[in-house]
Amino acid sequence: MNETAVVVRNAKPEEFVGIGKMMVNVYAALDGFPKPAELPQYYDMLRNVGELTKKSGTELLVAASPSGDIKGAVVYYADIAQYGANITAGGEKNASGFRLLAVDPAARGQGVGKLLVNACIQKAKDHKHEQVILHTTKSMMTAWVMYETMGFKHSSDLDFSQGPVQVFGFRLKI
Repeated sequence: MNETAVVVRNAKPEEFVGIGKMMVNVYAALDGFPKPAELPQYYDMLRNVGELTKKSGTELLVAASPSGDIKGAVVYYADIAQYGANITAGGEKNASGFRLLAVDPAARGQGVGKLLVNACIQKAKDHKHEQVILHTTKSMMTAWVMYETMGFKHSSDLDFSQGPVQVFGFRLKI
């Protein structure tokens, strides 16, 4: 895939169902990550990811090919109070966040995740925020390594547990 051929844009409402299915498939396939029967509310959120865009300052971004094929998606929060993953993140000031990054398995290793993260960082800069916050797990080591390579630092004050899953917070000062 030619990275320049992929464009990051807001998802269209008619794409929400397909994006939700992709996210469920991506997360359910992660080694060591709970399956849908173990975290049904989490997977319901993934399945209905388009509903998150009803929150103020929340966008569902996609990386799409010129033909419209969705290669990956992420939820960007301009208002960190809407982030919802961790109550302490809601107390952060001057911050944006993103969650639920998913890249279609057929597009992995092609820079799609990095394109989506860079789009979130640019949006945070456009909002004149000082930091970007995200959460990840040890089951998501490919993403974890990418985040660290891009300058995100683990912030233990943002860590929490979601049921059986230990979730780790990261920040990028911008």
